[in-house]
Amino acid sequence: MTTPPTTAPRTLRVAGFTATGLLALPLVVLLTRAPWTSMARRLGEREVLESLAVSLTVSLSATVVAVMIGFPLAWALARDTLPAGQLIRSVVLIPMVLPPVVAGTALLFAFGRNTPLGRLLDTWFGISLPFTTAGATIAAAFVALPFFVTTVEAALRQHGTGLEEAAATCRTGPLAAVWLVTLPAIRPALLAGTALTWARALGEFGATLTFAGSVGGRTRTLPLQTFVALERDPETALAISVLLLGVSLVMLTALRNRITLR
Repeated sequence: MTTPPTTAPRTLRVAGFTATGLLALPLVVLLTRAPWTSMARRLGEREVLESLAVSLTVSLSATVVAVMIGFPLAWALARDTLPAGQLIRSVVLIPMVLPPVVAGTALLFAFGRNTPLGRLLDTWFGISLPFTTAGATIAAAFVALPFFVTTVEAALRQHGTGLEEAAATCRTGPLAAVWLVTLPAIRPALLAGTALTWARALGEFGATLTFAGSVGGRTRTLPLQTFVALERDPETALAISVLLLGVSLVMLTALRNRITLR
């Protein structure tokens, strides 16, 4: 009997450890360089607290927007009720691979003050999106929406339509069936999709900067404040980075059973 070679698996293990080390090195350096003794003071600075408030407002609002428009879209894609469903799915996924600055540029030329839609929003509703908190919310929702749609669509496809059809035989309306049967069945996926959407919106940088700018107290989120602090106060930038890293680690820990294959 021929003994299978062991060189390749050992090589792959070494490559895996090397890749892990390369990924972990910047994080380890970040933690070792962080100003732990002055962390509370730096995170309590007025500009940082303003950015934290903007980040929470923008990320939570963007999550609400993404969930409200994302669930009907995910349901329609999962049930194949949309014409050209594959094309629509591709459009939904584009923000996941689109360079953030391109996403912001697209939003600016779509909703800018001098565009037809921008002038319409301003004239009819008095709404101006560029360089406003609402604009930052739209930018964050634009890039975060695919995370919710893909997560929920996958859960809906796995869940199938059996229980909804059974509910229909009991004279339960379609909306009632979705509310009473479908939503409870995919609750873990809904929570995971919502959390991923919020985390992505919280960390958004490029599209927000391009479309909404970096206006203190209005559109300057924590990632933007980190960028500003890098130029004049690197220690504060490190403190904010550690804060955002902590949020990411908490999120990954909470979702570990939803994003692994085991």
